[in-house]
Amino acid sequence: MNVNNVKFEASFGRSSQLPVSDMPEFVFAGKSNVGKSSLINKLFNRKSLARVSSVPGKTTTVNFFTLDGVRFADLPGYGYAKRSASEIERWSELMEGYFSSGRDIRLVIQLLDMRHPPTADDGTMLGFLSDAGYRFVCVLTKCDKLKKNEREEARRRFASDERLKKAVGVIECSAATGEGIAGLKELIEKIITEEET
Repeated sequence: MNVNNVKFEASFGRSSQLPVSDMPEFVFAGKSNVGKSSLINKLFNRKSLARVSSVPGKTTTVNFFTLDGVRFADLPGYGYAKRSASEIERWSELMEGYFSSGRDIRLVIQLLDMRHPPTADDGTMLGFLSDAGYRFVCVLTKCDKLKKNEREEARRRFASDERLKKAVGVIECSAATGEGIAGLKELIEKIITEEET
């Protein structure tokens, strides 16, 4: 996977606008302010491929990036309280439309903040991925912000969480230090290779 070839494709705010799924897709999902944009930028070694904002909930569209015949989808963050009722409704329609449109989803990269237990919205998302049978990996973000003993405690907490049992892996990541990025890239490449053989 040559990350230098990654290109921004397009953004869509409604499910009716989504293009037909014509290539394998890898999906980034997670709550607002979990560090999704920062992680995407680190993964692809770009400073501003995905827009990073200090304001949670800034990503309100599905953003597509392409790389060597593979599409990456950056989904809008969930669980942001300051959205209007109409905005929440549009978000729900967009998410349901994305997942129910028969897309060739190879892996969902579900981001969780390692500093905190999964929120109710995280639990809903994990339940949906499990029940729908999607292959997903849990990426625990912001691991660099924990002290060694806090990290051990968080590790135990996530290891005992039944909702993570169906994940193909749990990767501790930091967009700041780059920890875990190589492991995530390796998993993506392995799945791409799997499908090609």
